[in-house]
Amino acid sequence: MADPPQRRIPSPQWLLVLPALALLAVILLVPLGRSLTYSVDAPAWTLDHYTALFTDGVTLTVLARTALTATIVTIVAVLLGYPYAYLMTRVGPRLRGLLMVIVLVPFWTSVMARNFAWIIILQRGGPVNSFFKLFGWDLVLYESVAGVTIAMSQVLLPFMVLPLFSALSGIDRRLLLAARGLGSHPITAFWKIYWPLSRGGVVAGLILVFTLSLGFYVTPALVGSPQQSLVAQLLGQRTTQLLDFPGASALGILVLVVSLALVSWANRFGGTISAIGVAASTPTNAPTKDRP
Repeated sequence: MADPPQRRIPSPQWLLVLPALALLAVILLVPLGRSLTYSVDAPAWTLDHYTALFTDGVTLTVLARTALTATIVTIVAVLLGYPYAYLMTRVGPRLRGLLMVIVLVPFWTSVMARNFAWIIILQRGGPVNSFFKLFGWDLVLYESVAGVTIAMSQVLLPFMVLPLFSALSGIDRRLLLAARGLGSHPITAFWKIYWPLSRGGVVAGLILVFTLSLGFYVTPALVGSPQQSLVAQLLGQRTTQLLDFPGASALGILVLVVSLALVSWANRFGGTISAIGVAASTPTNAPTKDRP
């Protein structure tokens, strides 16, 4: 007679995760649930607040401005971060440590201090305005989208460099030497071997910087202007000035859905890129003809 199946007892190690899960539920899931409820339940169950996001001209303008700013910031970050991360993989340990400290310094500096420094740099009479005055151009980037883009690019650049360095440091450089030994041009070897193996880190950095740019608040609020606000400023205005909690909740949920969709796509695309990279860097066992 067969023994009855024994009930599986959960491992006590899972109890260590319960405090973190409880804290996550309190500070994240509960507010998100209330926001979702506000967006469809004011005064009755309706999707009008979501429909208004795509029919209101002001909201559409702010969404388009935010998407364009986030795209430019992401492009600037990858153009500056890729060479910097590549340099970190080519230098010695001591210089690499110095370059890593330079990347981490912004994390050790107050966000408010960095943004007020950008206000001084970009305002009228600042270094940027004084430089352009030498050429007869009275350019003031403070309280402009261009100034916000420059400041956000500097603030978010470490979030691009760190994933890129993690990806580039794992690439076997002997593949490039083998390509050079077979007569390949350095640019061709980089484009066909090094770049495909590094695209996983590039995708991770792109999604990280872009999603952070979508909801960035401090820099646009301090360096930008209310007339050229981004999504985060519009959310703050609707909640603190207009008291439009349903509309603000719908806008916040929309940004959250877009961010989650991008992260999901990045996980799938990054996994595909990693598989391709591993296959490309793994030697095949195909039989070859015997040489005489």
